[in-house]
Amino acid sequence: MIALAIALGALAVALAWPVPMALSRAAWPAASPALALVLWQAIALAGAGSMIGSLLAFGASPAGSLDAAIGHLVPSLLHGSIPPEYAVVHLAAITLAIGLAVHLLLNLGQTMVRAERERRRQHQLIALLGDPMPGVPRTRVLAHPEPLAYCVPGIRTATVITDGLVDALRPDELAAVIAHERAHLDQFHHLVLLSFRAWHSALPWFPIANRAERAVALLTEMLADDAARRAVGDPTLYSAMVLVGTSGEPGAYADSGGVSPDRAMLDARLARLGITP
Repeated sequence: MIALAIALGALAVALAWPVPMALSRAAWPAASPALALVLWQAIALAGAGSMIGSLLAFGASPAGSLDAAIGHLVPSLLHGSIPPEYAVVHLAAITLAIGLAVHLLLNLGQTMVRAERERRRQHQLIALLGDPMPGVPRTRVLAHPEPLAYCVPGIRTATVITDGLVDALRPDELAAVIAHERAHLDQFHHLVLLSFRAWHSALPWFPIANRAERAVALLTEMLADDAARRAVGDPTLYSAMVLVGTSGEPGAYADSGGVSPDRAMLDARLARLGITP
C-alpha cells in the first residue's frame, strides 16, 4: 500500500503542475480541440482521483488494503477504540482524503445550483424582453445597441442576439454567429465548463485550476467555431469575428462566473482560420 500511495502521489503531482502546464503551452490543441478537451477532462479526473487515492492508500497501509481498513476503523467509530497500528498520520491522511472529496463534491453541487438558478432567471428575462427571430427557431432578439450574442442552456435552450448584432453583420455573418452559439448548446459545452469552474472554485489557490478553466473555455470556443466553419465557411466566420470582436460573446453562457473572451483568445481563434487580413 505504501508503494501504491507513492505511485499515486507522484501521478497527482505530475497532473497538478507539469502535465497541464505543458498542455496549456502546446500548439497542437488548436488543430485538435476535441482531443485536447478530452485530455483536459482526463487530467482533472485523474488528478483528483490520484490525490485522494494516494491519501487513502497511505492511511490504509497498516491494514494492507482499503477494505480491511474500513473493517477496522468503522467499528472503532462506534466503540471508540482505534486499533493501535493506526498512527496519527494514517488517520490524518484518511480524514484529509474524505474531506477533500466532500469539498470537491460540495463545490460541484453549489456551482450547479447557482448556474441553474441563473439560467432560469435568464430564460425568464429573454422570454419577457426578447422577440423570436423569424425563421430561426430557439433564437431571441433583444433590443440593445451593443452587438452581443450568447446562449442559454437547460431543458429549454435559447440563442440570444441583439439588434446591434443584427445591424452590424451581413446575413451570412449573422448565420455564422448563430451557428457558433448553437454549437455550444448542441455539444453541451456548459457542462464541461461547469466542472472546471467548480474545480477552480474549490481550489482557488491552485494556480493550474485557473489555467485549466481558461484553456477549456478556449477549446470550447474553437469547437463552436469549427461548427460555424462547416456551416458558412472560413471567410464568413472570420469577418464576423473581426467585426464583432471580443464584445460579441460576453462569456459563452448566461450563468455566473465563467471565463469571458479576451483579445488573446480571439487572436488564437482567428489564427486557426489561416486567413491573412
